[in-house]
Amino acid sequence: MEAIYRYDGTFEGFLCCVFDSYVYQEYPIQFQDPDHLAGSLFPSRSVGTDHSHAQRVLASLGKIDPYARELAVKGFLTCAPERERLLYTFIRALYDIGQPLLRQLSHEAVLPVLKAVRHLDGEVHLLRGFVRFSEFEGTLAGEIRPKNRVLPLLRPHFCDRMYNEVFLLYDRTHREALVHRPGQWAIVPLESFQMAAPSAAEAQYRRLWKRFYDTIEIEARRNPKLRMSKMPKRYWDTMTEFQDEACFLAGTEQLPEGAGR
Repeated sequence: MEAIYRYDGTFEGFLCCVFDSYVYQEYPIQFQDPDHLAGSLFPSRSVGTDHSHAQRVLASLGKIDPYARELAVKGFLTCAPERERLLYTFIRALYDIGQPLLRQLSHEAVLPVLKAVRHLDGEVHLLRGFVRFSEFEGTLAGEIRPKNRVLPLLRPHFCDRMYNEVFLLYDRTHREALVHRPGQWAIVPLESFQMAAPSAAEAQYRRLWKRFYDTIEIEARRNPKLRMSKMPKRYWDTMTEFQDEACFLAGTEQLPEGAGR
């Protein structure tokens, strides 16, 4: 029987949807979380989140192949439209066909998930180099605006390399932040975040970085199209070197609103 599944929007909640679909012999045609509820003529089921059920599903994927488990975990972090439906189709096919499915890269249940995960991995790779932190009274803070939910995958990179630092990395798109202090970290919901004006020292560091960026350019080899292919323009609004004049002024030097644009 076809049905609409309503769950809490978490990965564990989605895995519980997979579990319940087999228990009740239903086929979810749509997944709705609290932010995307809509009426329908199809019957609906509210699926509760049960840690033990979620772990059973995740363990079953790992038994088929560790890579299958990885695809499921990463797939849920992607921005793919109807990601839950794509993942559910992929998981059902895995249960039916088993490990050989992972070698059928063009299979209709596999290809959409692979494309979504590759897009996610590509964005994570870019953001490892595009994140810009600023210092505010001993705390480093940065902002990103990704398409995918990248903080869980960026966390090991920054926590390992900045293990002695107190820092916050805010995801504007998904309204959550990676918060770290030595020995501890957490990814927490954060509805809004506004950077404070820089101190005189931080403003000077920003100007030095901007000067370095401008100085190393070889004018004769300037290629805007190539730059945008390597450094897509949608990332520029959180990168120091592309900001307007106000970004490089200390709090006591801030321009009147609208100036410097």
